[in-house]
Amino acid sequence: MEELIVFAVLLGIGYFFGTRTEKQHFRQLQQREQAIQGLMLSTAGAKVSLPKAHQAQLFTGSVVISSDFFKTFIAGVFSFFGGRITVYESLLERGRREAILRMEESALGWGADQVVNIRIQTAELSGNNGQGVIAIEVIAYGTGVR
Repeated sequence: MEELIVFAVLLGIGYFFGTRTEKQHFRQLQQREQAIQGLMLSTAGAKVSLPKAHQAQLFTGSVVISSDFFKTFIAGVFSFFGGRITVYESLLERGRREAILRMEESALGWGADQVVNIRIQTAELSGNNGQGVIAIEVIAYGTGVR
């Protein structure tokens, strides 16, 4: 019985602090995205002609975000039945937006007019044992030109 109470308390703490942290992060992302509007981004690849530039430089933005205990537990329940694991979708969205923002802020600091050939990669950092808290790393990179 005591173990069940500890588990329920951990679940409640994970839900409360995880939800609060996620909401704060989404608000910060929105504010920062609005502040840097105007930088042109492109995912055009090697077969598309690149803009003429005097200088070009590689820029990266990376972030590691972990899931809270509540989301990890709920995802485990959802994965038992199959289908979408929606509790992880917001985790990935936060990671992608944060990595891209960091890349953009770095490019703007250099004076880039635009960032081309943007790519995004992800990695799971929690191991393959299927237990414990999930953590992901998202890396965004592209070529800044001016």
